[in-house]
Amino acid sequence: MNAIVTLSGVTKRYTRGKQTVEVLHGIDLEIAQGDFVALMGPSGSGKTTLLNLIGGLDQPSTGSVAVAGERIDTLSGSKLAKWRARHIGFVFQFYNLMPMLTAQRNVELPLLLTSLSAAQRKKNAEAALAVVGLADRSKHKPNELSGGQAQRVAIARALVADPTLLVCDEPTGDLDRNTADEILHLLQTLNREHGKTIVMVTHDPKAAEFASHQMHLDKGLLVGTTVAA
Repeated sequence: MNAIVTLSGVTKRYTRGKQTVEVLHGIDLEIAQGDFVALMGPSGSGKTTLLNLIGGLDQPSTGSVAVAGERIDTLSGSKLAKWRARHIGFVFQFYNLMPMLTAQRNVELPLLLTSLSAAQRKKNAEAALAVVGLADRSKHKPNELSGGQAQRVAIARALVADPTLLVCDEPTGDLDRNTADEILHLLQTLNREHGKTIVMVTHDPKAAEFASHQMHLDKGLLVGTTVAA
């Protein structure tokens, strides 16, 4: 199957005062189209840094990052922003919903960058909410939703522009076990039935079991890959 993500010789360094810290050391990896990958590793291993490089939120210090057929490490800021809007759906641990907007309006936000009409944006947002099982909550604001429902709205927002890749950073980290499992089953369904490629950072081994592959990072190095049974 075609690789949707290819990293070659990727390093990432940050400068803090007079000190330079290398967080990633020569990462090589490929993620196939239609895969569901969990990035595992202890705190400080470079998981989120790697996820941010794949999602185009950061640039490598050296090496190349190709996603959806584009060398995103060579794109300028404005081109990278347009590329992200087209190809990446982000899901974060703390939902990042706008508190004054309804679920439908929150889901519509990525579509404001498109040329779609208001009526079409509403229709697409309602369809995305239906996919995540929240068609009956479209008029509710975030403070009227449970944590699990809020994360479903965030996933609908990530899906609404039909991105190439879903990038999830600890998407169940703020949820209890049962609610977390519901969200993970939803991600698994999006992967298996809707063909969405998903890259998920998690520290939770139980969450990682929902993925088809687990990639393990330790001290900025990719130390192994596990395939789901």
